[in-house]
Amino acid sequence: MTGLSLFTVLRTWRPGATARRTPLAIALAVLLSLAAGAGVIGGALAAAAVPAALAIVVSVGAATLGGGPVAEAMFRWASFKHDGGALLTVGMPADAVARGGEPEPGGAVLRGGLWIGMLERGAIASTLWAGWPEGLAIVLAVKGLGRFTELKQHAAAEQFILGTFASVLWACAAYGVGRLLI
Repeated sequence: MTGLSLFTVLRTWRPGATARRTPLAIALAVLLSLAAGAGVIGGALAAAAVPAALAIVVSVGAATLGGGPVAEAMFRWASFKHDGGALLTVGMPADAVARGGEPEPGGAVLRGGLWIGMLERGAIASTLWAGWPEGLAIVLAVKGLGRFTELKQHAAAEQFILGTFASVLWACAAYGVGRLLI
């Protein structure tokens, strides 16, 4: 988990990019590292276990609020391609990338993604804590049905799949760290 956190920070940081995201990514990596370390130590020292209610609240909160930057990082990773050693952004001139510009895909493809993602991650972590993993399938089915008409666009379908995978994996990881803390 610590390696993944560090990889996320290092991969998303770019010289000249907006500096306001870097502290958030670093803080998120530190929190994940501390939580993973506490889980390992808490598992080794049964007497130092975290109260179950606290672990549940913290893990659902981390799943809900922490997955947005992870999904954004996934979108950013997917929007880059290598061209003979040079890193180019899809749909963006190389000189704009060199100046540290951000890609301009023409506006948001899927509206409401931030709130839908937060609700999705909270629902997934909650169903796992409730001992009802089948709820994960229901959450994903509802999300798919709600976005069905928008998924005819290739870019929207790609964004939907990447965002969903990132959100589900993040929510499951937050649940797993919470389970380690108990």
